[in-house]
Amino acid sequence: MLFEQILFFIAGGGAIAGALGVAMLRNPFYSVLALVAHLLSLSVLFLLLRAEFLAAAQVVVYAGAVMVLYVFVVAYVGGADDPLRPDPGALGSFGPIFALALFVELSIALVGSSLKALDTTGAATGAGFGTPGRIGELLLTKFLLPFETASFLLLIGAVGAVVLARKRRGLEGPEGPPTVSVGEVLRGGGTGS
Repeated sequence: MLFEQILFFIAGGGAIAGALGVAMLRNPFYSVLALVAHLLSLSVLFLLLRAEFLAAAQVVVYAGAVMVLYVFVVAYVGGADDPLRPDPGALGSFGPIFALALFVELSIALVGSSLKALDTTGAATGAGFGTPGRIGELLLTKFLLPFETASFLLLIGAVGAVVLARKRRGLEGPEGPPTVSVGEVLRGGGTGS
């Protein structure tokens, strides 16, 4: 029991540190590595919940496959030589204000609701908690829209990285991006770029 509590705080701290690293690191490659550390910490938390399948899926799918995709996208986009966004100016001062407001709101929610649960064993989970059948049922019924939305966001992020890489690497000529019609490609007259 004491070992589980210590492991919970270590994994929770690792998850928070990884999430902060994703948001605060300037180099995109290190940001991706921080996300991997965050996802591995989450898999340890799933193990503590006795959801072994979720922990394995977290490591294989997210920390493995999706992070490989992001590493390739970061390698394609490049390092942090050029800023990805211009200087925020006056609007940039609102970020810390919103962060402070979010921190105050979460602190009030934590103090108001979660402290009374510290001495309990936690929420009761059913026998099928974390099993592949139960996860599949939830993903295809109750959480279908968020699941599909997340897949579209991943796709949009990858396409956006490619667009940013094209702009940063100067692949567009002085007259703008090259245009090739479908007919030219089918006839073999296209440049293939």
